[in-house]
Amino acid sequence: MPDRPYVLLSCGMSIDGYLDSPALHRLLLSNEADFDRVDAERAASDAILVGAATIRRDNPRLLVRSPERRAARVAQGLPPSPTKVTLTRRADLDPGSRFFACDDAVKLVYCPSTAVAEARARVGDAATVIDAGQPCNLHLVFEDLAARGVSRLMVEGGGTVHTQLLATDLADELQLVVAPFFVGSSEATRFVGDGDFPWNPDHRATLAEVRQIGDVVLLRYALSSRFSMS
Repeated sequence: MPDRPYVLLSCGMSIDGYLDSPALHRLLLSNEADFDRVDAERAASDAILVGAATIRRDNPRLLVRSPERRAARVAQGLPPSPTKVTLTRRADLDPGSRFFACDDAVKLVYCPSTAVAEARARVGDAATVIDAGQPCNLHLVFEDLAARGVSRLMVEGGGTVHTQLLATDLADELQLVVAPFFVGSSEATRFVGDGDFPWNPDHRATLAEVRQIGDVVLLRYALSSRFSMS
């Protein structure tokens, strides 16, 4: 068994690189055709990871939407939707959020040692809380996921998680969708924050695919030797 899953980063951003806007409502950065593509990627994954801030801001369900894809997973002996995974530093979790809803998905919460007791008190039986070290060690998180049978991990944000995984060279693939508009506000969240990334002017990332999907464009980057076009 590999020591970590294949890690796919999936992200949508505006032309000027933002994940959202300062407005309270969720900013839709894609279209129905691309949402369906993302749903297919979810169905092909063993687990989906988001940061706790994404749960607080977007309140995502993280379930496979297509009945056909859900049925196909069940026919393969899998649950209808992948395992839901989140990372939190302060156990600032709302057990009433859709991430923790009583659905068909297993829920895992990884947090630093000092936040384990608080996280367990907050989420109760809605999720399994796992000690990820002090501070939270992403290598330990991925080793634990691999031990739980996760071979393909889809990461759907947000900016902090993407920054950490890219800066620590723990991503194998980036699927970046660019929406045809600008946000135009530095108060919004960027795709990534400051970091010492392996890809720079002297080490350019490999662009593996460019695909127009309606009015958005998908840029697919190979970030490691484990990259697969399948």
